[in-house]
Amino acid sequence: MALDPDLRAEAERWRDADPDPGTRRELAALLADDDGSLAHLFGGRLAFGTAGLRAPLGPGPRRMNRLVVRQTAAGIARHLLAHEPEARGRGVVVAHDARTQSDLFADDCAEVLSAHGIPVHRLPGPSPTPLAVFVTDRLAAVAGIVITASHNPPGDNGIKLYGSDAAQIIPPVDGQVAAAIDEVVADGAILPADGAPASVSTTDPGLEDGYLAACSARVPHASAPLRIATTAMHGVGGALLADLLERCGHGDVHVVAAQQEPDGTFPTVEFPNPEEPGVTDMLAAEMNEVGAGLGLALDPDADRLAVLVSVRGETRRLTGDEVGALLGDWLLEVVTSGDDRLVANSVVSSRLLGRIAGHHGCAHVETLTGFKWLCRPALEHPELRQVLAYEEAIGYAVGADVRDKDGISAALAVASMASHHAARGVGLLDALDDIHRRHGVHLTGNFSIRDDAPGGAERRDAAIGRLKAEPPDDLAGAAVLGIDLPADDVVRIDLGPDLRAVVRPSGTEPKLKVYCEVVEPVADGGLPGARELAAARLRRLQDDLRALLG
Repeated sequence: MALDPDLRAEAERWRDADPDPGTRRELAALLADDDGSLAHLFGGRLAFGTAGLRAPLGPGPRRMNRLVVRQTAAGIARHLLAHEPEARGRGVVVAHDARTQSDLFADDCAEVLSAHGIPVHRLPGPSPTPLAVFVTDRLAAVAGIVITASHNPPGDNGIKLYGSDAAQIIPPVDGQVAAAIDEVVADGAILPADGAPASVSTTDPGLEDGYLAACSARVPHASAPLRIATTAMHGVGGALLADLLERCGHGDVHVVAAQQEPDGTFPTVEFPNPEEPGVTDMLAAEMNEVGAGLGLALDPDADRLAVLVSVRGETRRLTGDEVGALLGDWLLEVVTSGDDRLVANSVVSSRLLGRIAGHHGCAHVETLTGFKWLCRPALEHPELRQVLAYEEAIGYAVGADVRDKDGISAALAVASMASHHAARGVGLLDALDDIHRRHGVHLTGNFSIRDDAPGGAERRDAAIGRLKAEPPDDLAGAAVLGIDLPADDVVRIDLGPDLRAVVRPSGTEPKLKVYCEVVEPVADGGLPGARELAAARLRRLQDDLRALLG
């Protein structure tokens, strides 16, 4: 079938403007023999939002490639020059991870920003996202750009944008940047016609030392010997984590050597997300081989952390909510004091941190999902000290030195917490038992309904719409008291104080995400009985929600 002339013309224009010979060749091949891909690649454009951009690599406006990156950087430059009077003085931090083409994308961002007269501060080599955020804050830059797709599949890449407060952007900034990008696409002017380029400089290595010093100052150093295994998941956090653990007295550390060095092809994992089943198997094997009691897994850009513990020769991965509760209780009980302390968690995370905060006389805030929101309470209340912010998707910020999730500093905090408990002859699961006895068993179980077929986004929107318009009468034997909408696309079903259900679409993947929690008091049946009852109620709640959502 002949190719539509308008589609051919659009693809040819893109090919001619694309600076990358690889994607130009891909387009040329499709123009010669289209298999139906062109209509998809050119059927719209990646939408820039609060999560920035994230998509598979490839040609055209719906993929991550050098032309999309250059257009995006030009839009960011125009936005900054219009809204940040000090942009040409304070500049922008640009960093990248070790994914395929991340270095080229960072080069493109630096070139385009510099051409607009905005100085660029480049982190040397592949760098963790938390370090880039820390540097953005310490240099008082007007923005930070990190080229990363975090824990997405190996073929993906993306752009994260941080504002002058060193936090991820929120509305209306995302819309303003998106509009500026659209202007660039419309007029085709990626580089300004005149003006002198600004400087592009490499950041001082002392900033990395400052980051490590800030992390190590947040928690006590090791108090008892503890054997630890770690993995960098082929990402960029391995060296910094090893350095930080050693600085803080954790000398018995064993790395998964096959996953320690940055490698954007991720040769040992298909999906480098430590939340996914099987992804931490090599870490578990390392723990068993060396007899480690604690395993720490960073995701590829080192902003997330998975925690494994060894129990009688078997490994168990803690949930994000379990780690959040453990860290919250320990940081408030042992590490910090005062009535100016603040902890925060997202609306889809467990209610347990709120109860822990109340027990310790600490302020607690629940926010929308994502660290672009979780960092806001501390920014809005400078009189309070952020002790911990966390979300169930294994993201934690210990202290407020980084206004995003930080897997490296969280890994140190977990190691120090485990060492503290070990000095008392207590393991992390024992500490979790104590928390549940005090506040009740809080059992969470989340699941996703994936739909990446054409029309999936519309079907997810329709499911959310139906839930809003016609909520069920009951779930898991409990009456539905109502629904509330923390955000337009987030539905929280009110089932009383001991059941929780939240439904929302994923912001980065073709999924409808469902978050469930059951709270069961510990009474005469003791902890095992309470957990058994909670597990049965949780299964029923999940089954009812799967049937409801399809």
